[in-house]
Amino acid sequence: MEQVRSASVTSCVMVLALASTSTCRQIARNSLRFASSKPPRKSHPRLSVSKPVKPPPEPDKWNYNSSSLLVGDAKTQEELAAYELVDANALEECTKQPKQVKMLVRDWIEDCLYNPNYGYFPKQAVIFDTQDIVFDFPKLRNSVDFQEEIGKRYAAYGSDEHQGPGRQIWHTPTELFKPHYGEAIARCLVSEYLLKYFPYEDFVIYEIGAGNGTLAMNILDFLKRNYPEVYDRTRYNIIEISGSLVGLQRKKLSSRHPCVKVVHKSIFRWDKREDSPCFVVAMEVIDNFAHDMVRYDLKTLQPLQALVTVDDRGDYDMIYSPVTDPLIASFLKLRTRLAHPPAIPRLLRAAPPLLKFYANLPFAPNLSTPEYIPTRLLSLLRTLRTHFPRHRLLLSDFFSMPESIKGQNAPVVQTRFQNTTVPVTTLLVAPGYFDIFFPTNFEQLRDMYEHTLAEPADTPSPSTALGADFFSSYHPSNRRRPIEGVTSASGLPVGERKSSVFTHAQFLNTYGDIDKTRLRNGENPMVDFYQNVKFLF
Repeated sequence: MEQVRSASVTSCVMVLALASTSTCRQIARNSLRFASSKPPRKSHPRLSVSKPVKPPPEPDKWNYNSSSLLVGDAKTQEELAAYELVDANALEECTKQPKQVKMLVRDWIEDCLYNPNYGYFPKQAVIFDTQDIVFDFPKLRNSVDFQEEIGKRYAAYGSDEHQGPGRQIWHTPTELFKPHYGEAIARCLVSEYLLKYFPYEDFVIYEIGAGNGTLAMNILDFLKRNYPEVYDRTRYNIIEISGSLVGLQRKKLSSRHPCVKVVHKSIFRWDKREDSPCFVVAMEVIDNFAHDMVRYDLKTLQPLQALVTVDDRGDYDMIYSPVTDPLIASFLKLRTRLAHPPAIPRLLRAAPPLLKFYANLPFAPNLSTPEYIPTRLLSLLRTLRTHFPRHRLLLSDFFSMPESIKGQNAPVVQTRFQNTTVPVTTLLVAPGYFDIFFPTNFEQLRDMYEHTLAEPADTPSPSTALGADFFSSYHPSNRRRPIEGVTSASGLPVGERKSSVFTHAQFLNTYGDIDKTRLRNGENPMVDFYQNVKFLF
């Protein structure tokens, strides 16, 4: 990920223009403090009897930290709560964001990122692509030389010359270390396939969000060159939400690898069932999955769901209500079963008298710190359970990020202006101009994943063999309960091995040919870079 850098005064002024809400304007003004030691000069025109006196500018309508101490706050909340509730699906037909509406935070994020008419990915995002250039790592002296080579490739995209947000070019390890990174993924998948399914089953792969198609190209080239008998039985499916990337992937892959099929659809709208054993690959995809926000009433410890409102002026605010959304409620119940703690200090949860004392302190907040919960990630896990009952998941993404906004598991919200990355401190930003991406707690994800797979699927699997408990009632703790009626290649329904979490370096040291990416001084950027990335497999 490109390093987040401090913004210049000019960049902050651009953020002021982009953030259409009074809240965003106030927060962006605060960000100017680090750039200038002097306050901005204000003009005070003299009063004249010959000219009408202009009324003073209307003060900010919304206060970022809403408080019951503010006069008129209750009335404002009632007005906002009366707005029509919409979701991201309903907004896909809009050419601009509607006013006097409210939506859950996950719908707000999906609209900002994926709306086909004004979303960030259709408008601004560009994936870094070195084209046909492959870095000759053994000839590079050290990591400084490597980063200079990357800088040269970035320069080929040109600079941001216009007054407005520039193209946000973000790179992935797949592009920087091709083909070696993709070949490491291929070794991981093919070793599992050869061990369990070859030659009885086809090698079926589903990649979610394939970007430029580079990972698919590297995997298939590796199979064709080293495992031709496996390549002949390979079916590579890409599930892609971006229309522009669908065209790029088909053009890049179809002529060279006829086994590729690109489906233009969101994974959350997937409706086909794959009963064959398959591998699902998601590389740096879930960081842009929408989250919901919850806060807890510090007097009752009851969770409240957050909703973003857009008023008649196009200004944004947040209101809170008791949890009524089924997906949020389902996630909170699952978290309780898994004993994952909420964003409330443990002492306050364990000692009700201390909680009561804390809530009654002067000026004490009545709500807990904002907490962003991965509800769309839970939707993905349920989709995999229902439509890919015999899948194996290989997933990689970031587990920590700098410059995130306030809150637990909070995202980074940033834009780009005149070749400078500009982070902001609020989620309420103009749609289409800002990237919004989240870290992932991989240990909690593993627990959610295994628990979700243990739940009964919506559609029963066809019965083709003996039941799971026919041979023995013993079941290893590191294995999932087998699907009823589905046996292993040996004939025993032993179940799939449970997933494990690996660091970026652990995974690549296991499956990568790291000698090919070692520099002259012994450094290995493919292993050493991306230390805030983990794998689930």
